[in-house]
Amino acid sequence: MSDPFQPVVTSQRHTVSVDGFPVELPLIAIKPDLAISLMMVIDLGVRFGAHCGRKLADALAPLKPDIVVGAATLGIPVAIEVTRALGLDRYVILQKSPKVHLGSALEQKITSITSKGAQRLLLDARAVPLLKGRRVVVVDDVVASGSSLKGSAELVRQAGGEVVGLGVILTEAREWEGVLGDDAALVHALAHIPQFRPADDGTWVVRPETV
Repeated sequence: MSDPFQPVVTSQRHTVSVDGFPVELPLIAIKPDLAISLMMVIDLGVRFGAHCGRKLADALAPLKPDIVVGAATLGIPVAIEVTRALGLDRYVILQKSPKVHLGSALEQKITSITSKGAQRLLLDARAVPLLKGRRVVVVDDVVASGSSLKGSAELVRQAGGEVVGLGVILTEAREWEGVLGDDAALVHALAHIPQFRPADDGTWVVRPETV
């Protein structure tokens, strides 16, 4: 049996303007025929995080949210900055690994394009009162497969919250639209990134269907 493909950091970069803030993202080959441009929001600095928080807050403020929900790990700084920019204080973070205080957590199974195997989203039962009957916006860094964003929204609804908007820094390709279904109409994004395929000359080129 051959070894599974190991992700490879290529020498190529993809530049995207995130609502006026240009960032250069490395291309990572995650399969022999598929590469993605990887954004690690925690590596892009305080100015970038604050910019994204303000711009997403501008888009989400008309929805009059009461509270923001984000998923660990890369959704945490997004949730903090959006909460700050909206003038709110409390936010709720959905965990992905068991914690000693999460024994009675609500749970959703998810998958991710950048993580191996199935994962879980966990909502601390003590956070349910913060969401019940409240207008909630769910935020994250990137939506690609749509599984994490969908799982986050479903947990909010299990807790009795009303999901009024979904905010992401980047949308990637188009798979997420089918996974989210009707909730795709709730997505507010600052930019879009495609996926890439190998060309005959060994470089990576955009997959047209993902633009």
